[in-house]
Amino acid sequence: MNLLYDPWPWYVAGPLIALTMFILLYVGKQFGMSSNLRTMCSIGGAGKYSDFFKFDWRAQRWNLVVVVGAVIGGFIASQFMSDNTVKINPEVAQQLSTDYGIESAGEAYLPTELFASEHLTDPFVLAILIIGGFMVGFGARYAGGCTSGHAISGLSNLQLPSLIAVIGFFIGGLVMIHLLFPLIFS
Repeated sequence: MNLLYDPWPWYVAGPLIALTMFILLYVGKQFGMSSNLRTMCSIGGAGKYSDFFKFDWRAQRWNLVVVVGAVIGGFIASQFMSDNTVKINPEVAQQLSTDYGIESAGEAYLPTELFASEHLTDPFVLAILIIGGFMVGFGARYAGGCTSGHAISGLSNLQLPSLIAVIGFFIGGLVMIHLLFPLIFS
């Protein structure tokens, strides 16, 4: 196994995530990505217009560093350490191709039928991306955090609201892929 270029197995990645959570719990921090949106709005001066953004954003600088690290790490991994393909079940790739016209399934992380620059001029694709982005952003804020915050940090803190949110995330994902996805892309 090539440590840098191959995916890490669950028995390595899982304990590393757990170790990270133990360290964060020890120093009194909570992990989450969507909370950084509030921090960036506060830095930008949104506190002048809404009390929700009036807080000491400097206390959240560490979490901004996590986001910057995730972006830089993702860029380095995708550009220099990966062939930018995702390995999915061949039957799923075939179904996406035949049923929904997504030929790039299994060949790219993001389906080129939606995310290629030439498709961004299609009003249908643009509407799907804008509405989907709004729903994800609204849902993360309404749930008090994103999937990473609730599923990793909230569950490790044994918080009942995080368990409820994670169950809701799974139900929402199932509804999307089994009910809405076929309606949108058929």
